[in-house]
Amino acid sequence: MSVYAIGDIHGSIEALRTIFNQGLIKRDDKIIFLGDYVDKGSNSNDVIEWLLTHRKLFDFEFILGNHEIMMNTARRSPERLLEWLYFVGASTLDSYQIGDDKNWADKIPKSHWAFIDSCKHYIEIGKFIFVHAGLESGKTLNDQDQDHLFWKKFEEPEAYSSERIVVCGHTSRKDGEIANFGHTICIDTYAHGGMWLTCLNVESGEFIKANNKRETVIGNLNIQHAPSSNNFI
Repeated sequence: MSVYAIGDIHGSIEALRTIFNQGLIKRDDKIIFLGDYVDKGSNSNDVIEWLLTHRKLFDFEFILGNHEIMMNTARRSPERLLEWLYFVGASTLDSYQIGDDKNWADKIPKSHWAFIDSCKHYIEIGKFIFVHAGLESGKTLNDQDQDHLFWKKFEEPEAYSSERIVVCGHTSRKDGEIANFGHTICIDTYAHGGMWLTCLNVESGEFIKANNKRETVIGNLNIQHAPSSNNFI
């Protein structure tokens, strides 16, 4: 069994399908999705539906992203709805063919809301910690705040632990390249912006990147644990 992490999808359904069409991922592998399934790209509806269908065939686990938080908050707050729509949410509602229906939340399948509600804040597997945005050093996982887990941009993250590797997304790498800091690996490689969706085997370092044109790149990442901070828990 291999353990894979997949970065921020943001409605990039063709890139997602292309990764799984390569036959690299097997049915007994574990796949951790790092959040941000919706917004920005044009096919948020299709992405969630694809994930729900294929989790019956694969061992999927899902982390919550800040864009799912925004979507869920907009469901309950008219003010936040306007904010979400203004910045990024319109593309998501368009993917459901909802438009400006004031009862938009009821038009989204209940299974999709249940999916969002079921996403986890973080996942631990062996020496790896999977999280959407990042972690604050010096605090246990249970003590992490919402800002660090979901919102803060970690352009150059500090090491969280002397023995653990953090695998995250959120801070988009607009050059399409994986950002490997040794102690932290960011695999948001800007899929919705014309670059790549990354799927990384966290143990071997093998990765595949795909885009919405169904193009792929295969490579290998040198995964080494090299802490850069003494502020460890």
